[in-house]
Parts: sequence; structure tokens; C-alpha cells
Amino acid sequence: MRSNDQNFSDSAKERGPAPLYTPEQRARRDSTPWTMVQGILAPVQFVIFLISLVLVLRYLDTGEGAFAANVSVVVKTCALYLIMITGAIWEKVVFGKYLFVPAFFWEDVFSMLVLALHTAYLVMLFGDLGSERERLLLALAAYVTYAINAGQFILKLRAARLQGSAEAKVSATSEPATGPAMAVSA
Repeated sequence: MRSNDQNFSDSAKERGPAPLYTPEQRARRDSTPWTMVQGILAPVQFVIFLISLVLVLRYLDTGEGAFAANVSVVVKTCALYLIMITGAIWEKVVFGKYLFVPAFFWEDVFSMLVLALHTAYLVMLFGDLGSERERLLLALAAYVTYAINAGQFILKLRAARLQGSAEAKVSATSEPATGPAMAVSA
């Protein structure tokens, strides 16, 4: 296997992690309105999550506020579906594929678990399956996976910003000299 080849390992270490975006993908990312949509929906969904989390925990602790907790989980789940649909469109525009592009593969895989747990909650709620407590415990499990997934995306966003900063620095230091400095070096 190639990974055992010392030259291959050394060259992979020198290159560092694969860039998140090619220059073409970065240009598509920066020009599509879907980037702004994602940038708005992500914090909105997070605020909905925080409010709902408080309501769910309140119900689980006191047994009060089941209706508010359930409504909040439905609203959170709708926000999740919306951001997943628009995120898939964003991936298609930027990377040419709706989901599971290499740059976001594991985030998308984990997103499927998040979706499955939220959807299971809706099935339980609208199918009147399980007790109120069991449904809201499932919602809580869905929220834990959502929080992990949100963390994955925040780390990826940070990596993209660092990559952009590094590329800008390399570009600034590698531009040819112009004007008087060029005359001196000639």
C-alpha cells in the first residue's frame, strides 16, 4: 500500500491537509446566493435549538410545558430540513454534487444521523408512539447529535477561513515586484 512508502508519507506531510476548496470552488462558493442563505439559516437554527433545548429540558425536569416543548422540536426539525435542503443545493452549486462531497463527507454522514433522529421524533409524535417523556428524550438525543454536527461544521468553517488566509499570504508574498523595486532587481 502506498501509505507505507516513506517518500509518499513525507510528501503528504509537507503538503499538509488537502485544501477545502479549489480556486474554482471558492469562486463558486463566494458568488452563489446559497452561501448567504446558509450563513443566515445556520445561526437562526441554532437559536431555535437553544430555545427548544430549554423547553425540552424544562419538561423533562418538571413534567410541565409538554405542548411548548413539542412545538419547539417540530419547529427545530423544520429548520433542520430547510437547512439540509438548501445545504445540498449549495454543495451542488459549489462542488457539483448534492451530498457527500469529499470536503464535507463526514459532516454529511453525521447529518444523516441527525436527520434520522429528528425524523424518528416526528414519527413518534404524529404516530402517537411512546410516552411524552420517551419522545422528548429522543428529541434530546437528536439535539446532542445536532450539537456535534454543528461543531463539525464550525470547525470546517474555521479551516476554510484559515485556508483562505494562508492562500492570501502566499499570494501576497509571491506576486512579482513592480515599479522601482523591479528596476533594482533587473
